[in-house]
Amino acid sequence: MELQALPSRIGQVRRIVSAQLRYWHLDPLIDPAALGVTELLTNVHRHAEPDKQCTVEIALMMDRLTVSVRDQDPRLPRVRECDPVSTHGRGLALVAAVSQTWGMHVRDDGSGKVVWFTLAVPQPATVNGSPYAAYGAVRTAPPHRAGPAVRPVTAPTPAAAPAPVSPVTPVSPASPVSPVTPVSAPAPVAAPAPAPAVASAPPVRERAPAARSAVSH
Repeated sequence: MELQALPSRIGQVRRIVSAQLRYWHLDPLIDPAALGVTELLTNVHRHAEPDKQCTVEIALMMDRLTVSVRDQDPRLPRVRECDPVSTHGRGLALVAAVSQTWGMHVRDDGSGKVVWFTLAVPQPATVNGSPYAAYGAVRTAPPHRAGPAVRPVTAPTPAAAPAPVSPVTPVSPASPVSPVTPVSAPAPVAAPAPAPAVASAPPVRERAPAARSAVSH
């Protein structure tokens, strides 16, 4: 996140860093990270020239958390011997005391410097959500997630090859069927000849008996 290293903004950045680590379930790192970033921003506020513009980055990679502050002043700070009663000049000594490692370097283009420190991440670390969730201005590296233990997978037993199938004997083609001789239609039955007509006899006419002539005696 980019900001002017002013006292009011330093407290805001400290709260943002603390909230981000709490979101990542890295509560044991909240206090040392907040103290370290506060001291680095205070150094920018007191010593950086020509202005107080700076950039804060937090990166979670593998087993370490890195916090860095980049400003536009290429002059590197000097570590001084700490006076037990002094309230100034102890910023880098405090950073070295709370961190795992720390360092500084001038940017490649000579436009400023970067001062950074790292903190060891307690294992296992459980990180929730996207590293940019809710804190888009905080640049972070993708979190390392501890994956579940992978059990070796036993290769499946190869299935037995099926027994060879005997070749099928081809069936000989059937003998051709002789064509069926068509059945001739039965001969038509002749109609019976009509019976000859019988000549009818002429009607018999009855003759009246002849009248007997009277014989006179």
